[in-house]
Amino acid sequence: MHEFLFSISYEEGVDSYADAFIRDHSLRADAVYSCLVPTRFWRLEAVTGDPEALDGLEALLLDESLDRESLSKRRCDAERTHSLLTCTDRRRVVYTHLSEVARCDAVPVIAAQYIPGGSLVELTRRGNEAQWRVLMQDDRKAGMLYDTLGSRLAEGLSFRFERFAEVDSWENSLLASNALPNEQYETLSLAVERGYFETPREVTLDELADQLEVPRSTVSYRLRRAVAEVVTDFVRS
Repeated sequence: MHEFLFSISYEEGVDSYADAFIRDHSLRADAVYSCLVPTRFWRLEAVTGDPEALDGLEALLLDESLDRESLSKRRCDAERTHSLLTCTDRRRVVYTHLSEVARCDAVPVIAAQYIPGGSLVELTRRGNEAQWRVLMQDDRKAGMLYDTLGSRLAEGLSFRFERFAEVDSWENSLLASNALPNEQYETLSLAVERGYFETPREVTLDELADQLEVPRSTVSYRLRRAVAEVVTDFVRS
């Protein structure tokens, strides 16, 4: 199989969803898309960040009238259905299904137009940049996919090609069977963000416990379990 990796950068004011990430750098989104035909696809998206930022973003995440798929000036017409699967202070996981898709310049839809049998698409969004990874079995029309993506961008969006290569594996935490429990993920994410693993440490267990509103011993236990899982998974991989 082949991997096509590229990034799209957004100027502020072009896309309301992208603007939220530009204005608050604590936000990060990781999504997986599956699209077998250009008229239908689904997305599983996990967003992490500061509690206030997530609270402000939730309305956009669940707005079924909001088009946050199209890369061009043309609106992506579709019937959208959202389901909030996970809701914690620092994490939201949303499943979205789009049907009756028409006149849509979205990455999964464009990929489905050129790649026989469909593709698996991954997105990581942070700051003003969205990095896309398209996994395809057949690469015969990869050049047409590249040309189309670059030519359909709305003003204020810029395309950067990163690589096209043959791969034999695909790693994604959203699809992993050993993904961390929500409370461990939330604690580990906050510890990383606040600098707990820096040298010297920028935050203490007591400070993390105060922010999470749980006992210090609970924070310590969650971190030990989460680090053990992450390290074990890394070594096995």
